Amino acid sequence: MIKHAIKLGVMAASPCNYLPSEKESIAIVMEDDVLSSEGYNALVQAGFRRSGNNIYRPHCGACTACHSLRVSAEHFQPSKSQKRQLNQLKRLDLQLKDTLDDNWFELYDRYISARHRDGSMFPARKDDFLSFVQSDWLRVRYLHVYDQNQLIAIAVTDDIDAGYSAIYSFFDPDHSWSLGSLCVLAQLTLASENQKPWLYLGFQIDACSAMRYKEKFKPNQRYIAGEWVSLEK
Repeated sequence: MIKHAIKLGVMAASPCNYLPSEKESIAIVMEDDVLSSEGYNALVQAGFRRSGNNIYRPHCGACTACHSLRVSAEHFQPSKSQKRQLNQLKRLDLQLKDTLDDNWFELYDRYISARHRDGSMFPARKDDFLSFVQSDWLRVRYLHVYDQNQLIAIAVTDDIDAGYSAIYSFFDPDHSWSLGSLCVLAQLTLASENQKPWLYLGFQIDACSAMRYKEKFKPNQRYIAGEWVSLEK
């Protein structure tokens, strides 16, 4: 864990992308000596996330709706629907790689065009995506999911001592299975196999419907007021 104060740069408040009635502000780590695998490992455990080479977390003046969420890989207890999805997962081929397959952008372009045409990532741009997921000082892994040798999903995952940190997933928008949830289950499965204690899923915002899927993976903890706590009864 971080044992000393670190210098943060706080961005000016702007309209929140998740809660339209709120303003958001981001605190970005400004110390280059913390931008390392070891530093990031500690900062993830303090509720931070990564975008490219930047490490950040919310620093909003009036709203505290964002909580970093992590799921225990060792003690994961799938729901009935997740058990069915785990059976589906057994029929797929999972490969954790250090590089992306050559045809990754075709899949990404289809996903963005079908699911996020009204968002800031449309139209899909290769350079923008790579600058978002890659890092100069961290081992980034790309979990490829194949169905009968056909690439159907990729989950970008940071590999740190504290666990896996799920950065972004994209998948075949026409596939009949819930590939977004399957990507989370695949990362949990590999985390358990590789003795990683946690899967970090980013920020949970209860009032945002697009975020609610994260809380369904249990047991989980949220980073609130400087510590990880469980809200489960």
